[in-house]
Amino acid sequence: MGSRIALIGSLLAANCLAADLASTPPMGWNSWNKFHGNITGQIVREIADAMVSSGMKDAGYVYVNIDDTWEGQRDAEGNIQTNEKFGDMKTLADYVHGKGLKIGIYSSPGPQTCAKFEGSYQHEEQDAKRFAAWGIDYLKYDWCSARDVYKQTEMPAVYKKMGDALKNSGRPMVFSLCQYGLEKVWDWAPSIGGNLWRTTSDIQDEWKSMSTIGFDKQVNLESYAGPGHWNDPDMLEIGNGGMSDVEYRTHMSLWAMLAAPLLAGNDIRNMDDATKAILLNKEVIAIDQDALGRQAHRVVKDGPKEIWVKPLANGDLAVALFNRGYTAELMSANWVDLEIKGSRHKVRDLWAHVDRGRVSDSYAVQVSSHGVIMLRVTL
Repeated sequence: MGSRIALIGSLLAANCLAADLASTPPMGWNSWNKFHGNITGQIVREIADAMVSSGMKDAGYVYVNIDDTWEGQRDAEGNIQTNEKFGDMKTLADYVHGKGLKIGIYSSPGPQTCAKFEGSYQHEEQDAKRFAAWGIDYLKYDWCSARDVYKQTEMPAVYKKMGDALKNSGRPMVFSLCQYGLEKVWDWAPSIGGNLWRTTSDIQDEWKSMSTIGFDKQVNLESYAGPGHWNDPDMLEIGNGGMSDVEYRTHMSLWAMLAAPLLAGNDIRNMDDATKAILLNKEVIAIDQDALGRQAHRVVKDGPKEIWVKPLANGDLAVALFNRGYTAELMSANWVDLEIKGSRHKVRDLWAHVDRGRVSDSYAVQVSSHGVIMLRVTL
């Protein structure tokens, strides 16, 4: 009996730690979507500067995450080194921290990363302590070459190695599992220390990829998300040029409704006004960052027309009307369909930043092709 109580206590403690680390979905920036293997320590410094000057930091984006290609060789004692593009990682981390931001890094449970750099295979404890000594706040851990040394069914145990190593490192670090939603990761990731986990393969900067990942692949996963542990449909592509501004607003809206991590993937040193307006929409960000931590669920699917609903901590509802079709559509959010009691409710349009008044029974609106109308409904 005593051992069972101790186990329950340890699980509760782990959940509390996870919630403390990621009580709302992590927000920040990641180098991969824009820079791939061209990322350098100097670019990271410039991005940190831009996070502050652009207003990104004030809007809640705090993580500056270095993806693959920072890694060098190991020294005689097996300690991982940076390569010539990065220099001393502790100095870089201090620079980012000096801006009031946090810093993230990348590795793999396999011998090599996806870009064929040094992985953490058989060095999990050593690497976790190294990351802690550098001052790292976030680890993205990508399956990659682990498939060459482990069976896919061993994923939970393999990721637990690093989860335990991070707990023993002496420094709290957000643990991001990047293994593409295999082995129903949402079932086991929280128990091994995961704060977020990829639910799908990599996103591409195009409508088909974003919409398939965001709409089709997230259905029925809402029960797995909550404070400290989040479904991750991958990083944002907003501002990278492969979609229209209308489609990028849909991208941002959908990720916010999904309570997904908001990790910008563009060059924030050079953002146009439209990109800034999307990434810095504080009303939409507030939906993503709502303290209740609920992920939206789809309540209406009528051909290309979909309505998603997300309960909020103060009793309001976020309601998003999405048009995945090729022509504009008249859409109606009927209070009955949304299981909203009462007939008249205050409606605010979160992209127009306009109160639409108290609306009876339903809210009808024209939604552009690939567009969204995102509402906050006060009950």
